Amino acid sequence: MEASSYDRAMPIEILAFTPADIPEALELWRRTEGVGLFGETPDRLASCLDRNPGLSFIARDGGVLVGAVLGTHDGRLGFVHHLAVAASHRRCGIGGRLVGQCLAELRRLGIPRCHLFVHRHNDEALEFWSHSGWSRRDDVIMMSRTLSPES
Repeated sequence: MEASSYDRAMPIEILAFTPADIPEALELWRRTEGVGLFGETPDRLASCLDRNPGLSFIARDGGVLVGAVLGTHDGRLGFVHHLAVAASHRRCGIGGRLVGQCLAELRRLGIPRCHLFVHRHNDEALEFWSHSGWSRRDDVIMMSRTLSPES
């Protein structure tokens, strides 16, 4: 992969993810290969941020959103969702910083373990997560069910 093209002399700010950041984050996620949004809407994302205060973060370079991640928990397990960094800013530690903030906040809340989901053929993400100390699990199978108003 080619090196980052952004000016490293300018610091990247890691900030709390707010509802005002949702449109830019959705745009970043939509143009990032391997991020599955599965019907995410601004209202659903705002609700997620409201239910999980202080667990989601964005990265800004000179005011431009270049990274985003959602952190959530269910009271006993943490989850990392939708980590994305703009192609121009990858391989410079931004993704690790975003996830690090999520994990620090989960630890602060007493959450002892965190999970995430990666599409099976997203080799770049699998490499990132493995390199970052995450372990692939083959002992569980994820199952899903779409809930319609009638179900």
